[in-house]
Amino acid sequence: MDVGLKRELEEKVRAGERLTREDGIALYESDDLAWLGGLAHEVRTRKNGDVVHFNVNRHLNMTNVCTASCAYCSFQRKPGEKDAYTMRIEEAVKLARAMEGENLTELHIVNGLHPNLPWRYYPRSLRELKAALPNVSLKAFTATEIHHFETISGLSASEILDELIDAGLESLTGGGAEIFDWEVRRHIVDHRTHWEDWSRIHRLAHEKGLRTPCTMLYGHIEEPRHRVDHVLRLRELQDETNGFQVFIPLRYQHDFVDMKDGKVRNRLQARTQMATGAEALKTFAVSRLLFDNVPHVKVFWVMHGVQTAQLALQHGADDMDGSVVEYKITHDADNYGTPNKLTREDLLDLIRDAGFRPVERNTRYEIIREYDGPDPARRESPQAMRV
Repeated sequence: MDVGLKRELEEKVRAGERLTREDGIALYESDDLAWLGGLAHEVRTRKNGDVVHFNVNRHLNMTNVCTASCAYCSFQRKPGEKDAYTMRIEEAVKLARAMEGENLTELHIVNGLHPNLPWRYYPRSLRELKAALPNVSLKAFTATEIHHFETISGLSASEILDELIDAGLESLTGGGAEIFDWEVRRHIVDHRTHWEDWSRIHRLAHEKGLRTPCTMLYGHIEEPRHRVDHVLRLRELQDETNGFQVFIPLRYQHDFVDMKDGKVRNRLQARTQMATGAEALKTFAVSRLLFDNVPHVKVFWVMHGVQTAQLALQHGADDMDGSVVEYKITHDADNYGTPNKLTREDLLDLIRDAGFRPVERNTRYEIIREYDGPDPARRESPQAMRV
């Protein structure tokens, strides 16, 4: 990138001027990661100061049986396969209750698109989880699942969301987005929920008062221009609804060690390489700079590794997700070193070690508790990059 363009982009960012599609592509073409990270950190600091948000959550996947066979997915199983499972609701409640002692604040529920489970299974599961854990927020179901519920129930998405909200739903999840551009999407997705339905369902959720996350799966066969297009679609929808609380770049995973049957289900990996740490940091930085109307950017440490997640906090991210506990959708694929679980104390240590001040939040980004940051009196204590 030439000096003139770099200066022009700096001036636009510092003036709060919205970046264009061409600006986003130019940012991805820059090989000056320190400059990109610094610029994104300025924006992140302007929005969120020295804070890094986290919550104490658990991911609950009640079934991995799925009608779709998405090219990148290691989680899905077909009925009758060795590792296919579907939990009884009582079993799911028992698993969730096991976390009560850790002051759990959120259950994050995503499932396969099960061909035989009745629609009533889903609102009933929320009602029973909410009855068992009344102080825990239920963040559940992707837009793809809501679209699937339309098919199996004969109800509209609006009616489905009303019933789920009545059962205790507080937020959708952000999954099913992958990359919206059809040029890429037709090679990686095997379900029928694309941009038109994904955006329709999140728009409805926002109209009903839900605040949701949005995501992007990056680092597979897409190009930077597809990432830019993806963010700009979401940015336009956010202009309309103001319903997205956080943007989450998700790092595509290879099947390093798949499940017990030895099958490699990821059909992309023979022709792809996973994003490097530098590419991940660039993606966080450019996303933060483009997505000017979403308050938070989250680094999901399970998909990036703990050290890259800490570095992402200096490249635009201000949220480290939560304690998680056994995230099957990634851990069924990578097994490359991320832990299954981080405790509250682990997260506090990691955030302070990166030089930031931890703030525990709930699903709606309401503050539960603020913690002390790194001790400034200690010379060796890390501090956030100055801007």
